[in-house]
Amino acid sequence: MLKSNILCVAIENMDTKNFDLGLLVTLETLLKERNATRAARRLNLSQPAMSARLARLREALGDPLLIPSQRGMILTQRALDMMQPLQEALDGVRRVVEQGAPFNPETLRATVVIAASDYVQYALLARYSVTLRAEAPMIRIAWRALDLMALTTQLERGEVDLALAMPESAPVGMRQRRLCDEEYVVVARQGHPSIRGSLDLDLFCALDHVVVSPKGGGFAGPTDTALEAFGRRRNVVLSTPGFLIVPEIVSRSDMIALIPRRIADGWSERVQLLEPPLHIPGFAIASIWHERTTNHPAQIWLRDRLAALA
Repeated sequence: MLKSNILCVAIENMDTKNFDLGLLVTLETLLKERNATRAARRLNLSQPAMSARLARLREALGDPLLIPSQRGMILTQRALDMMQPLQEALDGVRRVVEQGAPFNPETLRATVVIAASDYVQYALLARYSVTLRAEAPMIRIAWRALDLMALTTQLERGEVDLALAMPESAPVGMRQRRLCDEEYVVVARQGHPSIRGSLDLDLFCALDHVVVSPKGGGFAGPTDTALEAFGRRRNVVLSTPGFLIVPEIVSRSDMIALIPRRIADGWSERVQLLEPPLHIPGFAIASIWHERTTNHPAQIWLRDRLAALA
């Protein structure tokens, strides 16, 4: 409530004669980007035009808004206080405008930013992006590496429109929709000297393994937890930070690995796909977004198309 009052007081006290909605959008972008050059790029403005708008905003609000620091520009306290209520006010305006306008993906001009791991990019986003380009030819799609530590801020600022991750990884307060369930399969090279279409627990533990450690450097995972319940251990000899390189490694060696089936299926001509000799828990993937985009027609369509493909 305090922040909303701050925005009302700011607007009441400033000279609004030459203050239009476009200037408020410029202010919103400047507060999100915290950089005039990046804000100009997002709004397709020249640097002189952005400088002129920033000067108008500073004069109208009686505040510098952005001030230099050792690490670039930072927001003044007044600018920080205005961020949330300004975004809420403009989102309200956008909803009013969009409610009466029919949505047509063929005429949609937008840049969609999706954060996902390399596995999800391979398993879901590649096909999804091709479909989007066919159905919405004027759309631009940007993939970003998933950064769970920064995701809340990215979604709040609009730097990311949609994130794809395990449901339990979703930041508190974000909306989510379960897309698919994934299971692990064992992959081994065609012609492996010890494997002929099946794999028992003894052989599984005796062979050399590749393991995926997203944070890097780890040599254990869910498989090792499952083995401990049987009093068994496997021989992990190689750790990689992502799944996509694993089938290539396996196809060139006698090492084996457990990888998601959606990746393994794409390598079925070069590697054997085998059922694990013990139960390894799989995982789910969900789409994650900020509440403010829940009722946005374009965002709804984007989420629905992804769910249909997944």
